[in-house]
Amino acid sequence: MMLKQRPQVASAGQARRATRCSVRVTCSAQTTMSGEVTIRRRPPHGLETQPCGPHAFRVGGLPDENKPQNILEEIVWWKAREVEVMREKQPLALLHAIAKKMDAPRDFRAAIAAKAKETGRPGLIAEVKKASPSKGVIQPDFDPVRIAKSYEAGGAACLSVLTDEKFFQGSFQNLTKIRAAGVTCPLLCKEFIVEAYQVYKARASGADAILLIAAVLPNADLAYFMKAAQNLGMTCLIEVHTEGELARVLQLPDVEKHLLGINNRDLGTFKVDLNVTKRIMDSEWGQQVKERGIIMVGESGIFTPEDVAFVQQAGCGAILVGESIVKQGDIVSGVKALLA
Repeated sequence: MMLKQRPQVASAGQARRATRCSVRVTCSAQTTMSGEVTIRRRPPHGLETQPCGPHAFRVGGLPDENKPQNILEEIVWWKAREVEVMREKQPLALLHAIAKKMDAPRDFRAAIAAKAKETGRPGLIAEVKKASPSKGVIQPDFDPVRIAKSYEAGGAACLSVLTDEKFFQGSFQNLTKIRAAGVTCPLLCKEFIVEAYQVYKARASGADAILLIAAVLPNADLAYFMKAAQNLGMTCLIEVHTEGELARVLQLPDVEKHLLGINNRDLGTFKVDLNVTKRIMDSEWGQQVKERGIIMVGESGIFTPEDVAFVQQAGCGAILVGESIVKQGDIVSGVKALLA
């Protein structure tokens, strides 16, 4: 049975959110069908500045196309510099040694499936999140361990921990603190991965899974990072935004061993619309996801039990939620209410 189009305003709560949740994501036919990488990994005309200690120089007169076209591209360009700094402080060989000495990773995918079977609802990946580029600080009283334990007590299957410092005010230290505090839920490292170094950094910090974004990474890179993660015992959550990206990632080897996610947020405008999940899951590629038994995660724009039911009916076996629960005073009750 095909889902009916989700009404844009179905309740007073949804009406209040209409300005941020009712804009449809539009994609050109070429972008939707090709599934090509849309995020440039570096400025096409090179960097305006090069790190050279006290002798740094700036090159002017570069064209406008040398500027990031959206926030995700800006983040990705910054990551190239950030990874170089991290590598200088902590070489890859050291990270590899630390990662190999860690306790065995928890099975992220199995935890999602078990919780969904137990409750009859999508398994919740609750996000430990202080801020975002679009909303600023979401939780000013930010204590990652307290938040993580509250999520677990409320019934979350897994946790997502933002590690980006510049744009989300997160850190890899938050991952380490949460794991050291005895939280038993599997942990996803929510990092914008562009190099294998970050995969090892995630594992050495206590992560059981990593995020990979199809808009940023071609299939060769996705396959490489998936192999690196599997070698460390980790699971991957591969995020798509369009039918074309989904068609592309379904070609990856052993993708059934991992999870796929649909982000309802438009990369250019940052507007959110849950109908993106419906549209993609109704496509031939969404049907293939269901037939192959791949767990699909609904991401962004999930605020109410009705939203949860909507993405579940569309075919999602898991949801990733941050803003709507992390900002609540009583997080335990907030999680329980969302999954009611």
